[in-house]
Amino acid sequence: MRRLVAVLLIVVLWGAGLLAFADRVIDSTPADEPEAAADAIVVLTGASDMRIKEGMRLLERRKGARMLISGVNREVTRDELLTVTEGNKRLYECCVDLGYEAQTTLGNAHEVAEWAKAKGFKDLIVVTSDYHMPRSLLEIKATLPGATLHPYPVATPSLDARAWWKSGSGSRTLVIEYSKYLAILGRDMLLSVKGLFSKDKPQTDAATTQRAGAASEGSAS
Repeated sequence: MRRLVAVLLIVVLWGAGLLAFADRVIDSTPADEPEAAADAIVVLTGASDMRIKEGMRLLERRKGARMLISGVNREVTRDELLTVTEGNKRLYECCVDLGYEAQTTLGNAHEVAEWAKAKGFKDLIVVTSDYHMPRSLLEIKATLPGATLHPYPVATPSLDARAWWKSGSGSRTLVIEYSKYLAILGRDMLLSVKGLFSKDKPQTDAATTQRAGAASEGSAS
């Protein structure tokens, strides 16, 4: 009986969390215009080209000095991507960098971190899809601690966020993304706990050594 109650409680909590996650996605768009310019803009590629187009519009409005498009398909040339951005060619050629290594959100985070560190950028506008933003921020924060991240979520054309439960594909998208988000939260919590223990261990060892030294001096006297 207790096991059944525990399972039901977990299901209820998971469901409540999913609804809160969905509300967060719904309320995130349309994104507010950044009040001040950041150091740079990073765009995480995906199924929709709207991410890249919005990132380019932010760059044209001088919301960042430079832009990285992370996770570009290796078969896509720089000139072909210019057409997708629908942006200014001169600005694109001078101020847009392409990342071809990332194939996952974690890969995006590492690619963004390496690029930002190399350029000395610590204040970034992050552009990705609305449902993808929460997990993306977690991953980038983990790989680039200390950086200031400004989310700029883009509505997903294929997802009706306000009626996601009415669509099989919409429900599947949000449920899968929410589950991945929880997995990243769990990973970060475990790493934090592990970090606390690893910090405590040297202090314990030091205290033990100090006591041993004091005992040795006492016996010598």
